[in-house]
Amino acid sequence: MTTLYHNPRCSKSREALQILQQANEPVEVVLYLKDTLSEGALKKIIQQLGVSAIELIRKNEPVWKQNYKGKSLSEDELITAMVNNPKLMERPIAINKTKAVIGRPPSEVLKVL
Repeated sequence: MTTLYHNPRCSKSREALQILQQANEPVEVVLYLKDTLSEGALKKIIQQLGVSAIELIRKNEPVWKQNYKGKSLSEDELITAMVNNPKLMERPIAINKTKAVIGRPPSEVLKVL
């Protein structure tokens, strides 16, 4: 079973979901914009991805540009920013057991299978 952190309005996220479904992979879809993540859950995802928090930030989002761009933020401050503004989180994210990837391009999600 793969968990997909998904935004249905994002074409890349929809494509990643379709790729997993075509691979006959059972998928648990997490609508992270609706069911926001806790700081602990987000820290775990970042650890599984093997990235820093800044690598998970969508830097072209207006909320980033208006509120955070150019500031020196700690890892915890970046995580708090993503929890408070889930649109900042890169998507989609696929996790299967110990493997996790950001689905950019969407075909990357196959790496968790």
